[in-house]
Amino acid sequence: MPSTGIRNTPASVNGAPGVFVQPFDFHLRTRVLFGEGAVERLGETASSLGFKRTLLVADRGLIAAGHVQRARRILHRYHIDVILFHDFEANPDTAMVEAGRVFAEHLAVDSIVALGGGSSMDCAKGINFLLTNGGRMQDYWGYGKAAKPMLPMIGIPTTAGTGSEAQSYALISDSETHVKMACGDPKASFQVAILDPDLVASAPAAVRAAAGYDALSHAVEAFVTTRRNPVSDLYAREAYRLIEANFESTVTGAMQVGAHYAGIAIEHSMLGAAHACANPLTARYGTTHGHAIAVLLPHVAVWNEPAVGGRYRELSADLPARLGELRSAAGLPATLRDLGVPCEDLDELAEAASRQWTGKFNPRPFDRAGAREVYECAF
Repeated sequence: MPSTGIRNTPASVNGAPGVFVQPFDFHLRTRVLFGEGAVERLGETASSLGFKRTLLVADRGLIAAGHVQRARRILHRYHIDVILFHDFEANPDTAMVEAGRVFAEHLAVDSIVALGGGSSMDCAKGINFLLTNGGRMQDYWGYGKAAKPMLPMIGIPTTAGTGSEAQSYALISDSETHVKMACGDPKASFQVAILDPDLVASAPAAVRAAAGYDALSHAVEAFVTTRRNPVSDLYAREAYRLIEANFESTVTGAMQVGAHYAGIAIEHSMLGAAHACANPLTARYGTTHGHAIAVLLPHVAVWNEPAVGGRYRELSADLPARLGELRSAAGLPATLRDLGVPCEDLDELAEAASRQWTGKFNPRPFDRAGAREVYECAF
């Protein structure tokens, strides 16, 4: 079983056992503004960062909801020119990011504002990589491959879900292979994240449920990965506490802070088998990510219990059961059959899941056989 990071040792002080803390490197790069109406501080914040001509990356749903127009008005008050890019979909791919680069490359933008869910955040980061460092998105698969400075960015999440505003990674699918690539660099972090509960409250209930369960999974998985450290544990534990306690209510502020904390935990401890098994479902069938996670997470928790059952009990006396209860309360799908996955596809899905990057950090060694077992239990 992996180390918790803090443990008793034979060393003693006055006869009492000492406590060992493992070495870690922890750096928060993003300033956070939280509170109802916090989005009104967008203009002053952007101005203080020197924004003059900004690319506003937001999906079409945010235009329909009126959030884009509001952000534009706030920025205009501070004499900041706004150029809107919205030509992308959920789970942005390399073609969409390249379209954003082509759109913006001759417009002399000096900054980026990402408004929306994880798709907006990821697309904005991807565009930033290509605008400033050139090449293709595939060139940045991995970490630390941006040699040149990147444009300053502000992230404004409108869902309590991905926590992408707290992370230096862009998750971009290869438009040809459909493999989801994690492309990270410290320079891809948002300078500021603005968390406004009013924006989350305006999202449809179904969107809030799927995003909230995804945030819950981030806290659960980050708390037990092989890469966790004592500080990421603090964020993951508090994220779970906030999300679990408020998941069935309408306290969007607590959910939003919980999702952000979970995003911080992911940045430093990564994810595990639930996301490794979920990504092939999105790639193959276009399954909503939060729905895939809702089906898989309770089964992954059961599968992992031989390795980390004690840590799971730090979160809940019976974590798999509690995860199932929350899924039911939200009306989320419970089986792969509910998602329209045919039984004959499980072998290929297991092979794809075994190649996912996040599976490498799962506390129980995760391979094709393990993925197949999880899928069978979830079917």
